[in-house]
Order: sequence, then C-alpha cells, then structure tokens
Amino acid sequence: MSAPTPLPGDLRRDDAPMTPTDRRAMAAIMLAVALATLDTAIANTALPAIAADLHAAPAASVWIINAYQLAMVATLLPLAALGDILGHRRIYITGIAVFTLASLACSVVSTLPMLTAARVLQGLGASAIMSVNTALIRYLFPPHRLGRGLGVNALVVGVSFAVGPTVASLILSVASWPWLFAVNVPLGVIALTFALPALPQTKRGTHHFDRVAALLNVITFAALIFALGEAAQRAPAQTVLGAAAIALVFGLLLIRRESGHPAPMLPVDLFRLPVFALSAVTAVCSFAAQGLAFVSLPFYFEDVLHRSQVETGFLMTPWPVVVALAAPIAGRLSDRYPPGLLGAIGLAILSAGMASLALLPPYPHVIDIAIRMAVCGAGFGFFQSPNLKALMASAPPERSGGASGIIATARLLGQTTGAALVALSFGIAGRHGPTLALSTGAVFAGAAAVASGLRLFAPSHRASGHVGTATK
Repeated sequence: MSAPTPLPGDLRRDDAPMTPTDRRAMAAIMLAVALATLDTAIANTALPAIAADLHAAPAASVWIINAYQLAMVATLLPLAALGDILGHRRIYITGIAVFTLASLACSVVSTLPMLTAARVLQGLGASAIMSVNTALIRYLFPPHRLGRGLGVNALVVGVSFAVGPTVASLILSVASWPWLFAVNVPLGVIALTFALPALPQTKRGTHHFDRVAALLNVITFAALIFALGEAAQRAPAQTVLGAAAIALVFGLLLIRRESGHPAPMLPVDLFRLPVFALSAVTAVCSFAAQGLAFVSLPFYFEDVLHRSQVETGFLMTPWPVVVALAAPIAGRLSDRYPPGLLGAIGLAILSAGMASLALLPPYPHVIDIAIRMAVCGAGFGFFQSPNLKALMASAPPERSGGASGIIATARLLGQTTGAALVALSFGIAGRHGPTLALSTGAVFAGAAAVASGLRLFAPSHRASGHVGTATK
C-alpha cells in the first residue's frame, strides 16, 4: 500500500484536524522512538548478568553499551541528511526494520563479539529512527499545534530514558537477559504495521549525498564518543587526548569539505541562526544535567543515603512521572508563549531541584527526597517540548532532517558528557562523588537556563535565502 501524501505541517490549514492516518503515523513514530530510547540505557542494568553468561571480562563487556552508542552518534547526521534526500519515511521504516532484526539477533547470539556486532546493527537502526523522527512530526502537525506533537515526543523520550533501568529490572526478575532484546521484536513489528500505510511522504531536497562527508562525520563523532567513554573509564591520558585530537582534526576536515554545500551534513549554516544555535546549546547542557543526575543518583541514594536497591528504584520514580505530566503541558504552552521563556523557567527549576538534592541532610525523609525529584522532573519536562519546537521551527522545511539529526545528536552528546563527568566526580571526590556530580548538574542546568533565556533577545526569523542555498 502506498503512503499518503499530506501537505507538510507548515502548509496545512490551521483548523485542519489530525486524521486517523495521522494518528496511526504518530503511534508508529512514538513506539519506535520509545524502543530506541529504552535501549540506550536498558542494557546497563543487565551488563553483569550478560558478562557472566558469556564468560566475558567486565572491561570487555562495556562494549555492549559502547557499540550501540557509537553506532548511533556516528551515523545520526548522515542518516538525517539522507532522509532529506530520499525521504524521511523511507529512512524511518528502514530503521525500524533494522532495529527489529538486530534485536532478534541480540537475543540469540552466544558470544560477546557476536552480541557486540548485533548491537552495532541495533544502534544503526535506532540512529535511523532518531535522526528523522521530529522531521516526520513536523509534517503531521500545523505550526500552531506543532508544540503538542513535539510535547508527546519529548514525553516519550524523557520517560523511556528514565524508566529504562526499571523496565530492565522487571524483565530480569522473570526472565533471562536475552528477553531484554527479544521483547523488541513484536513491538517493532507492530510499529512497522502502523508505519507502512500511514507515515507521510515528505519534501525531498535536490542536493546530492556526499559519501566522503559521511565518512568524515562517522570518524569525528565516533572518536568524540570514544574519547568521552574512555575518560569515563579513567583510561590513560594519551588515549583520551588522541581520540579527542582525531575528532577535532576530522571535524575540521568535515566543515571544510562541506563549505558552501546547500545542505551540509553537519549543518553549521543553521548555527548561524541565533535561535537554532542557542537551542542546540540549551539541549546539550540540559541533557548533560540529566545524564549527571541519572548516573549519579543511584550511587547517591545507596552509598550516601544508605537506601536499598528497591528503595532506590522507588525514589527514582517521581522524576519520570512528573516529566510525563509536564511535557505535554509545556508542549501546548509553547504554541502560545516563547520557547525561550518556557525553557528558561523549566531549566531554572531543574537547577534548583538538583542543587536541593545535593544539599539533602544525612538522613532525609522519603517525602523530602520525592519532592526534590518531582521538582527536577517538572523543570526538565517543562523545557524539552518548547526547545524541540524552537529547533525545528527555526530551520526551513526542506532542512527538517538536518535539524532533527541535531536534536538527537545534542541529546546523546549531552547524556554521554554527563556520564563522563560523573566518573570524573568520583575520581575527584571519592564517596562524595555523587554530591559533586549533582552540584555540577545544577550548574549545567543553570547554564542551559541562561542560553534559553537569551533566545528572547535573538532574531526570531526562520532560516531563508542566506542559509542552505549556496552551491558547492
């Protein structure tokens, strides 16, 4: 069955309601996004069990995590660029199919190298999904309701990331680790069933796909994530600095290669737009704060506050629950109020909440902890939807794939940076590392609030003739 060809959201009538086909398309997008986001964190919980079952050393087993993250971050922007050329629908459906087949492979492999290879393929599928998901949402909603659609997307991403460890624990309590991946298969098939007849055809660019630029992009971001991961593992300085140098050199080569391209893979031309640039900075800093929180809080609750693992699971719950409540509300508000203002308010609340967690007394009551976690969830949920809308609305429709790729890249870079900073905090402060990490997260959230507020004073016009129109 051929896909419908609706008008892009930017061209629809303001009063046009969502059709049943639109709703099925949105369901397919959200289900696949949830699967891809869950798998960025779900394997962490099962890592000791997987390593023991496959007779792998703990240090080697870390590649089960790293392979997925490297594949995602290294290919997000090339796949987003390919989506602008081939169509976002085609990239998305291919991503769901690859992710589903790779999940099946992960559930049946018997050695660490085989599992690592399957995780690379799974990361490629997740990258295809995450690289164009917001671009597709833009084509399902008219401008005055775009915030609602992005609010739902923010809700799914935020909650899926936060509840990943809990979902993994529930599955492991009744089944072995291969089921962590096997459960993706029927859900992936359902997503494909919805996506094939419902996802819209989107406007395609006329520029060519630059394979050399794609290779440079892969090397740049793979080296960057590798450097951050090695820093988190406190690897030798020469290893970390060497990887960082490779990322810098190949990043500069990528920018030079794409100078004058009508739609560069690394969309440096979009960063000339103040609103887009500030929104990207806001995203990186805020997701770094989230990464600092979700990696350090289990250690904080168990090692500093001496709570059990079961208690820790419950204490982590208020954050994602309140994100689930706040994100759709913020999405609707972003259709009426400036995203810069909403984001600044939300991130200031997040900063205050993380600071209050770091300042908890030695023996706090459960209610004291829950209130502070809820405050953090409210702040984070209040920023995300408006920020997504600001990023997408500031880019022209034909560059939606590039903007969508930047959103996913900013999120993953922020979360990876946050995890690396937690390791650094432990190295500096020992058992007080979680407290230092939470304090650092409060600083990052504060910086994100400032960046978001600056958008109120930036030119608000969308990218037009001077962006993305040069010839190579």
